[in-house]
Amino acid sequence: MGSPILHESIANLELPDLITGHIAGLPVLPKTPAISLPVRYPGSGETIASLQEDDATQVATAVAAAKARFESGEWSQSTIEERQRVLRATAQAIRTHANDLALRESICAGLPFAHLAARQIPRAADNFDFFADYIGVLAGETFDQLQEYRTVITRHPVGVAALFAPWNACLALSSMQVASCIAFGNSCVLKPSEFSPLAVLQLVHLLESAGLPSGVVNIVNGRGAVTGAALAQAEGIDRIAFTGRGDTARKLMRAAAERLTPVHFELEGNSANIIFDDADIDRAIDGALVSAFGNSGQICIAGSRILVQTQIAERFIERFVARTETLRVGDPLDSTTEVGPMGFAEHQQHVLNFFTLAKNSGANLLTGGRAMPELGSGYFVAPTVFKVLDNHSPLCQEEIFGPVVTIQVFEDDEEAWAIANDSRFGLVGYCWTESLHRAQVFQQKVQAGTLWLNTPIARDLRAPFGGFKASGIGRDGPRHAADFFTEEKATIAALGKPAIMKIGMGQ
Repeated sequence: MGSPILHESIANLELPDLITGHIAGLPVLPKTPAISLPVRYPGSGETIASLQEDDATQVATAVAAAKARFESGEWSQSTIEERQRVLRATAQAIRTHANDLALRESICAGLPFAHLAARQIPRAADNFDFFADYIGVLAGETFDQLQEYRTVITRHPVGVAALFAPWNACLALSSMQVASCIAFGNSCVLKPSEFSPLAVLQLVHLLESAGLPSGVVNIVNGRGAVTGAALAQAEGIDRIAFTGRGDTARKLMRAAAERLTPVHFELEGNSANIIFDDADIDRAIDGALVSAFGNSGQICIAGSRILVQTQIAERFIERFVARTETLRVGDPLDSTTEVGPMGFAEHQQHVLNFFTLAKNSGANLLTGGRAMPELGSGYFVAPTVFKVLDNHSPLCQEEIFGPVVTIQVFEDDEEAWAIANDSRFGLVGYCWTESLHRAQVFQQKVQAGTLWLNTPIARDLRAPFGGFKASGIGRDGPRHAADFFTEEKATIAALGKPAIMKIGMGQ
């Protein structure tokens, strides 16, 4: 089933028996006794390495190292040109080692190698190039409106950030966090998912080989309840950025409240993909498949709630289901695989549990709806399509985070907008129409942070990205990153010698 060339490449990765964190340029020494977690290849379930879990003491050491490096000024007070040089050298290093990084991510997260190599790894490199460009043109502000005074606004790095990266796109998303954080002179402690640590650890090695001083980016490993909780509560953290589930974000927010630490959260979604009767149906089907099953469905921006208008519903559903049944599911290291396994066993079960909920709520299974033991002992789930009667189904109200789609039929435009917004989430939305009027109404009415019109997933790094409602707090993007990772300072200087009120002069 797999590609022999790719499988042979794994042997050249020289995976460590024990994966450790990285503090101030050095591996974290194993504890005695060490608590280790298995890292498994989702394509087969076999253990490929063990991960050392870092406790509160090691987290505190990492935060102290980041704080010391920040206060040394070696990076925080470096020139824009020096920071640009390191960021651009890192981008080039990512491209040079793209195959290695894609393999490391694939064997941990189970994402198709071809998808990683074509999209996520290039995206990681682009993030560093983008912020190198941005800090080169970021301007301060000067106000002269106050007569006899000049007000100058400057930005300064905030200190140390705690960064939390998820397992489903660990390298792509952590690269955005790290690039936007260190571009402004900050240091950070990054906790990648315990399920996908390998590519992120390699990224830090590439950063330091590109000239980043050791201690600017540090890694701690472990579960959220242990390592993550310790990092959120650690003294010396000035910002918290997290991508993941809402229940974890709420715990982080409570910890942040103790020290009034600002937070940035990118959270869950179950986004509507609206297909009107005047849509280009061929493009709509192509786009719906990509937005629903890309990244094996394990993506927060999935268009997993398909809303199709009555007049074209039968034709769309028939063709969409037929295409779903031809998706190539299998070994993520096979370059032809389109849908890989779920990231880990517990998540596979999470997805499978929704099939019971679907049956109990009256959803009509059109295809899939099962595990795929015929592919071996990996965590595979068949691409699945349900037709549901209404939007109250748990399939529509919860984030499934797998290759599972619901289809609902609507009559008119107002019903489509109402169904799309009938969600506690508001991350993204999709719409397919040839009507200018409908396109404009879509832009105005759908409650989501990013809207895609007649296209599947596309990302302009200049634009803000984040969610309405329970889908997040804050935005990714250049100006928003500057606001989050810097403090603004206003300096008001007298021009000449304006009059000063005299007090304390006695009689």
